[in-house]
Amino acid sequence: MSGHSKWATTKHRKAAQDKKRSALFSKLTRNVFVAAKSGDANPDNNAALAAAIAKAKSYSLPKDKIDAAIAKAHASASDGSTWDEVIYEGYGPDGVAIYVETLTDNRNRTASDIRSAFTKAGGNLGTSGSVAFQFERKGEIVIDKTDDLDEDELMLLVAECDGDDMEVADGEVIVETTPASVMAVKRALEDAGVVVRGAELVMEPVNAQEVSTETAKRTMRLIDRLEELDDVQSVYHTMDLTEEQFAAIGE
Repeated sequence: MSGHSKWATTKHRKAAQDKKRSALFSKLTRNVFVAAKSGDANPDNNAALAAAIAKAKSYSLPKDKIDAAIAKAHASASDGSTWDEVIYEGYGPDGVAIYVETLTDNRNRTASDIRSAFTKAGGNLGTSGSVAFQFERKGEIVIDKTDDLDEDELMLLVAECDGDDMEVADGEVIVETTPASVMAVKRALEDAGVVVRGAELVMEPVNAQEVSTETAKRTMRLIDRLEELDDVQSVYHTMDLTEEQFAAIGE
C-alpha cells in the first residue's frame, strides 16, 4: 500500500488506543455497562449492547470483564445514575475538523475538559453541527488475514452479505458496511465460516483533507489529549495522512 488510505487511519486509531490499553479497557467496559443498562441485558435483543460487545472484543477486552459489566448493569438498573452520550465538535490546527464522542455522568465536567484540551492545542471548540456534516457514520468489521484466507472469495462473500467495501493490509481485513447492517453483515460472515475479530461504528470523513506533517503532528497531540480524558470514547478527524506522515508522528 502507498499513498493515502482509509486503512492507514483505522490502523493508526487502533494502534494509538492499544498503547493506552488500561484506559481503553475502562472505556470499553463503561460502554458495555451503559448499553446493557439502557436496554435488555441480552445482546440478541439489544443492538446497542451487541455493538458495544463487538467493539470490546475487537480490542481484546477479556470476556470476564464484558460479562461483569453486563451483570453490574443488570444489578444497578435502579440505582438512579444516568449516563449521556454527548458529541463535541471543533477545529484543530489549520482548520482540521475534530469529532469527539463521549459518555458522561457529568456534562459540565466533560465540557470543561474538552474545551481545555482544544484551547491548549490551539484549536477551537465549536457548536453542535459545526463539523458533523463533514463525517458520515459507517460500520466497520475487522477480520484477521490468515494464510488460508482467499481474498477474492472473501470479497464475493462480503458483497453477498451486503457489505459495502473491503480493504486488505498489514494482516487484517477491514469490511465497511452501513451503520444499520454492521451486525447483520458480521453474523452473515461468521455463519459462512469467517472468523471475525470485532465490529464497531465509526465516523469517516466525507472529504478528507491533505495536511502538512507539522499540522498532522500538532493535531495528533490534540487528539492524544482528548483520548486521555476518561469520558472520551472516540475521536475522529478529517486528515488524509500518508504512511510516511504516520511514521513521522510515531517518531
